[in-house]
Amino acid sequence: MRNKVSAVEYLAFLSIKYEVDPDELFHALISAGENRKSQCGNLSIECRGRTLDTVVFLIMKGSRVVAQFPVSREFLLERSSSLKDFMKTDLIRHLIKKNKGAHALRIRDLRTGMSHVNLKAKVLEIPRPKLVFTRFGNYVSVANALIADETGTIKLCLWNERIDSISVGDTIHIENARTSTFRGERQLSIGKNGTLSNTEVSGIQLKEGQSL
Repeated sequence: MRNKVSAVEYLAFLSIKYEVDPDELFHALISAGENRKSQCGNLSIECRGRTLDTVVFLIMKGSRVVAQFPVSREFLLERSSSLKDFMKTDLIRHLIKKNKGAHALRIRDLRTGMSHVNLKAKVLEIPRPKLVFTRFGNYVSVANALIADETGTIKLCLWNERIDSISVGDTIHIENARTSTFRGERQLSIGKNGTLSNTEVSGIQLKEGQSL
């Protein structure tokens, strides 16, 4: 996004990504500029420096740095300004549309044959990988991890390097997966266009009897 969007558009993007109100983020910046630090939802904001025309802010989520960038004093002085005004740009419209399209499902909602599945879950088990001989004439490592959210559990089929990319206890974000049935059991698989990543999502509560 560097050299392609303004600082204001980037702030609007952050409000979408971290699910905070744009107006609250704007006023949190003002507060941090006056008081050195402020809080906005799950984001902490700190004023790290000033120049003649700009104020430099550091934004963190927990102990992780989200961004550090300058914002013009002129923008901060316009107390009637609203980041919502910048949601009208083509870039932000695209981000909003993408964000809505990536709505995460719950495990209980999954049905065999579904595609483009987005899901957030906890990793409960990762069994020892098995070597499988494919129809392409090569061997691959396969492991069916057990993942869970507050609505249930499902197997996640992992191949090769993806097996080592997650650990038991991780909260993971799966995008563009598909569901199938193998030996009478539902499972998720991630193709070449899908993604698997760790995330800091909180608030996932497991069913009684499940543990990490």
